[in-house]
Amino acid sequence: MRFPSPPGPPITFTARLHDARTATVIGRLLGLALVVCFATGVLSHFLQHPPLWLADRLPSRPYWGYRLTQGLHVASGTASIPLLAAKLWTVYPRLFAWPPVRSVLHALERLSVAVLVAAAVFELFTGLLNTFQWYPWPFSFVPVHYAVGWVLLGALLLHVAVQWPLIRDHFTRRSPGTLALPETDGPDRRQLLAAVVAGVGAVTLTTVGQSVTALGPLELFGPRSPAHGPQGLPVNRTAAAAGVTAASLDGWRLTLTGPRPAALTLEELRALPQHEVTLPLACVEGWSKSARWTGVRVRDLLELAGGGPDARCRVVSLEAVGAYRVMEMGRLYAQDPLTLLALRLNGEVLSLDHGYPARIIAPNRPGVLQTKWVGRLEVA
Repeated sequence: MRFPSPPGPPITFTARLHDARTATVIGRLLGLALVVCFATGVLSHFLQHPPLWLADRLPSRPYWGYRLTQGLHVASGTASIPLLAAKLWTVYPRLFAWPPVRSVLHALERLSVAVLVAAAVFELFTGLLNTFQWYPWPFSFVPVHYAVGWVLLGALLLHVAVQWPLIRDHFTRRSPGTLALPETDGPDRRQLLAAVVAGVGAVTLTTVGQSVTALGPLELFGPRSPAHGPQGLPVNRTAAAAGVTAASLDGWRLTLTGPRPAALTLEELRALPQHEVTLPLACVEGWSKSARWTGVRVRDLLELAGGGPDARCRVVSLEAVGAYRVMEMGRLYAQDPLTLLALRLNGEVLSLDHGYPARIIAPNRPGVLQTKWVGRLEVA
């Protein structure tokens, strides 16, 4: 079957550098960024939603681990946006090739490219909007973003496999395909690639300061500045949003359930041995900041409730609604001496927005699991 030619003059592309060498170089950078983003995203997902077989094996050290990996996740995802734009500019003439489908195999190849582009655009832009905590869609962000991430990885691997002969022939400056290109394009190609790298560097440097403290002064476009917030620390979810008020905390007691159940007032908690730790609060949106936390070790509270040295726990918040109102804490986290039921932040009593009267702070843990307004600890 022959496809008729479109009416009018044929579409031509006179601009140079829409070639395989340029596409290969930019594709290598984009592929690396996407793989880093995917790997750190999967890690974040399993830390937030661990399956039962993994819950007690998740490590609590290094204490700064989640700060690093989630910072890399958001930074690599943000850097992928200009790289994806450059990659699409390089290859877009192929979208107008005629006929659009030459065979069944060619149709499948074009379909795989469509899936790859759609998944990449979806992942990068929904991820970007997540850093602003803006969700203009009817579906739940976390499971859909996670699922499409796997689709993107599969489409990327398939694309590399299909295009490998072309990639191999243009992988280096001395590859046969590269040497066959006009030498006069070399300087312009290098300038284009330098501009792309410079643009990616500028985007990264002006946004990554929300997780890399040393680059804070360069953070011009980051959605969140860790330097702003009550008690020197930002707040994602306020007490008002969680439905917690000062009046609702009248007569508050921490309920401990286990072989030796107990109910402790705030004064009784303050009378227990207090410990101070410096730990980062690292959130899924990419921002993080270290702070001094003072409170009672969770393992001491579990022991008080009759839990043994291998006890894990369930933490229940007083917030009225919320996806993370109930939090499961695996054994390594619960028994880590850095894990506290914190009562003070930077030397001050917790503010209501930071979880007064008591909140969880633990090492190497997503901010959504640092439960605020704790009402109950259950030995598990």
